[in-house]
Amino acid sequence: LSVDMAAQARGLVAARWLADAVKSNRVGPNLRILDASWYLPKMKRNPRAEFEKTHIPGASFFDIDECCDKSSKFDHMLPSEGEFAHYMYNLWQHCFGSFSAPLMWWMFRVFGHTSVSVLDGGFKNWLMEGHPGTEQYSKPACAEFRASSTIVDARANGRFRGVEPEPRENTEPGHIPGSINMPFPSFLDSTSGLERPVEELKKLFQQAGVDMQKPFWVTCGSGVTACHIALAAHLCGHLGVCLYDGAWAEWFTRAAPEHVISEGKGKQPR
Repeated sequence: LSVDMAAQARGLVAARWLADAVKSNRVGPNLRILDASWYLPKMKRNPRAEFEKTHIPGASFFDIDECCDKSSKFDHMLPSEGEFAHYMYNLWQHCFGSFSAPLMWWMFRVFGHTSVSVLDGGFKNWLMEGHPGTEQYSKPACAEFRASSTIVDARANGRFRGVEPEPRENTEPGHIPGSINMPFPSFLDSTSGLERPVEELKKLFQQAGVDMQKPFWVTCGSGVTACHIALAAHLCGHLGVCLYDGAWAEWFTRAAPEHVISEGKGKQPR
């Protein structure tokens, strides 16, 4: 998988494109190659060991077994922003083509890095087209990776701030740390109930500080009114909106008190 500022909207890159980039010494600060090879345990193959024997020149190994939420009992759950940023900071470093690379592509996009592409056909196709492999490891220069994912909350401002009650029992108002409030009625004409024109919708997102060039998540109380935000974004041409369907009802129940931001009493420690 390659990362290139010029390939921001490019989901796939061809082996020839990447080979030309390698030959012209473009692999560097603005282009990184990451090998995300992974195999099911029953296949008894070691992707890291295979990487050390041969890989695309200039590539580093991205271990999806390491860059994940290790507190979960399930495999390959998305890590937190901090865990992902920490893994990337410390990253010094194929029978199914690009089998696991799309997971890494998706993960980068979740955390706000849109200049990421999958090598079409993966390492298998790279070799089939006659491009070279190497056992030499090219250690990339250390750089800080800032993970960022925007969350937009559709609830009323009072509930978001924590000063008006939630409609559900045993749930106090407040919001997820770092989230942005866009109450869902703001997308509708107050008289007719019609959806506002696209230009007005775009202005609302801009005023709220939502970057429409990046993926973002929407939430509300139980995953219903959040879809107003998703629809408005879709009408504006943004197709990468994700819904947190557990929403505030789940977050308040499961989150630690310090992760419930409120001007009211918030969540009390047990």
